[in-house]
Amino acid sequence: MDIKQEIEELRKQLKYHNDRYYNQDDPEISDYEYDQLSLRLRKLEQEHPEFMKADSPTQKIGGTVKREAGILVKHNIPMQSLQDVFNKEEVFSFVEKIQKERSDTVFIVEKKIDGLSVSLRYTEGNLTMGVTRGDGINYGEDVTDNIKMIKDVKTKLKVAVPYIEIRGEVHMKNEDFEAVNERLEAAGKKLFANPRNCSAGTLRQLDPQVVKERKLSLFIFNVQESRGISFQSHSESLEWLKEQGIKVIEGYQKCKTAEEVWDAITAIGESRGNLPYDIDGAVVKVDNLEDRVYFGTTSKVPKWAIAYKYPPEEKETIVKEIRLTVGRTGRITPTAIFEPIRLCGTNVERATLHNQDRINELDVRIGDTIVVRKAGEIIPEVLSVVKSKRQVDAVPFQISTTCPSCGAPTVRDLNTADTKCTNLNCPAQLSQHIMNFVGRNAMDIKGFGEAYVEVLIKEGYLKDIADIYYLKDYREELIEKGLIGKEKNTDKLLKAIEDSKSNDIDRLITGLGIKNIGRQAGAELKKHFKSLNELKEASYEELVAINDVGAISATSIVDFFNFEENRNILKRLEIAGMNFTSLEDFSAKDQRFAGLTFVITGTLPSMGRSEMEELVKSYGGKVSGSVSKNTNYLIAGENAGSKLTKAQELAISILTEDEIKEMIQK
Repeated sequence: MDIKQEIEELRKQLKYHNDRYYNQDDPEISDYEYDQLSLRLRKLEQEHPEFMKADSPTQKIGGTVKREAGILVKHNIPMQSLQDVFNKEEVFSFVEKIQKERSDTVFIVEKKIDGLSVSLRYTEGNLTMGVTRGDGINYGEDVTDNIKMIKDVKTKLKVAVPYIEIRGEVHMKNEDFEAVNERLEAAGKKLFANPRNCSAGTLRQLDPQVVKERKLSLFIFNVQESRGISFQSHSESLEWLKEQGIKVIEGYQKCKTAEEVWDAITAIGESRGNLPYDIDGAVVKVDNLEDRVYFGTTSKVPKWAIAYKYPPEEKETIVKEIRLTVGRTGRITPTAIFEPIRLCGTNVERATLHNQDRINELDVRIGDTIVVRKAGEIIPEVLSVVKSKRQVDAVPFQISTTCPSCGAPTVRDLNTADTKCTNLNCPAQLSQHIMNFVGRNAMDIKGFGEAYVEVLIKEGYLKDIADIYYLKDYREELIEKGLIGKEKNTDKLLKAIEDSKSNDIDRLITGLGIKNIGRQAGAELKKHFKSLNELKEASYEELVAINDVGAISATSIVDFFNFEENRNILKRLEIAGMNFTSLEDFSAKDQRFAGLTFVITGTLPSMGRSEMEELVKSYGGKVSGSVSKNTNYLIAGENAGSKLTKAQELAISILTEDEIKEMIQK
């Protein structure tokens, strides 16, 4: 990869992770990993200015603005980010550069809270608006009602100054965050990854009562603008805010030399494990406000401040066991269980080892002394093994060749490093298997939601997909127990199950959950086999010759039908009256679109996308979800978006709904 390609790839990655962090409140990588990508891009752009672009992530402040979260508000003062530094040399360089021009400069060093930045506007001493950072330059979101639900927020100042705008960080104490996740877990809902995500998601809630229940906290760390009152220094402004009853950043320190600044940063770092909330660094600021004006800002960051990012905290502990768990997709995950340690303010006693490749890479064994850290101060991970402390009798760990849940054989996934259970009816993945079977793309049994699937498995009525068609034998029991509801609701679901028996076999093929066989492949198989029993006896050579069925898919089909338990399930489905014969005669069917790939996008005038998809397929066409060089036609409606743009770039033929209908009529 050449320099230009690497720069573009880094920009692409950073834009994606910016969106996950700022807009979706659901980051996929740690802050540390993000920082390393950003540093690499910044270095390459500095070395190769000819490749610089105005829309590079290094030239922008933050995320976009979520219009659905609140009314857009224009920023009076930009809410800029800070320049990150990662070592003592960079800190000293910043201090020395400032003092070279202002020798008597005093610095403030304070904690950098890991939360969501907001500004509060007070008019005549009354809180009139709370605004999120948004894009940092132009607009944020009005979250006034939610801000007022935070106990740390003062709605009225003691001194009614004409106007003052202050900036702070909404965050959660660790104990409050854990309480929120405990409630979500009890309700069977998705948990928040960390306090920062929880804070951001909570502040954007439509119901202010949710904000109050989750106990958000707030520290103020800056005066953005003031009228009717003036300050000489940052520290003076913080002290005045404290007099108004406002909760400002705790324990900030004044420093006059680079050594004092570094000592203050070090002291904050050493206190991290004892703080009741998460921090992701320390901030160094020029104290004198006139000096701040003198040094000014770039388009992205102030020149009078930096943010020092601490390296992840690391500690040693001993592996007690490596525990295997089976997920809903059959994936087997090894987890290291170790002697409890305290990292970043919380007790930690387990960390995922991901897969066999990672175990081999670390060479981690039961009884080993390992080094653990919290990536980005959030997710525990095993960093390394201290092999000098290894016990003599320690043996390499290998994920079992049989499933720890059901005892069926396990296989290594050819496309990933994952080890999976081969039994679709494994108790650990049965729920997912049945949900796929009853879903819209497969048997499409209306009203058969996840809640019903879970309770029927729990009560012992569903042990495999064939059991669905024998639920009618337990009608009275189901009504009496109220597992699906009262009589009317139970009968409605049983009828939907009965009606699904007459579906065409491509839906059944899709629902069986054969690895690598989805809806498109199911439709293609239906064209070549008149019945499911024919497909069941098909050879590898017959299968691999079919369009859309490659070597891996053919092997998956053969393996599926060779598994005795699957053949027994099919027999029970057939006995229950399931249709096993194709309802279409493809030998006499118009296949004018055979070999052509279509993509459908936008809102069509009279047809839904699924209807258009079925129409195209009925004439032998293939429908894809994305535009590529292999696409023959794009069927576009209103608001077609990026797919239309890409099709135009690739010179792909674009059709309207009327034009595709004309092609069929001709």
